[in-house]
Amino acid sequence: VMNDISLRDWQFRTIEWTQGKIWEATTPVGPYVVTPDEVGGVRPALQVTTTVDGEVMQQDDTGTLLFDPVFLVRYISTVITLNPGDIIATGTPAGVGNARDPKVFLLPGQTVVTEITGLGACVNKVVAG
Repeated sequence: VMNDISLRDWQFRTIEWTQGKIWEATTPVGPYVVTPDEVGGVRPALQVTTTVDGEVMQQDDTGTLLFDPVFLVRYISTVITLNPGDIIATGTPAGVGNARDPKVFLLPGQTVVTEITGLGACVNKVVAG
């Protein structure tokens, strides 16, 4: 389970999003890292839900990923060397706060829970920088 937190004020300074996604302590992972054989293959339909203070913000399943995980590993391996233990973020379900109208941004004190059914939940409290 991975919570892909973005620092939107940095992300939108240029057309390249990387600067909004690489801050220390902004991509929590856990409580477990699993291999495909432990979850039914490389493309099982596992329910993914993200809530903020109990309100569902995103909900989908891993069967609807835009890019096949095997394709991603092959492609990314042409750009960088992947090592055992590396984690590839494959995107996020619809519902991100920045794409909402009105926009919704995380605030200090809020609790974000990202959960994959059968794998557990990654629970994080938002703190001021």
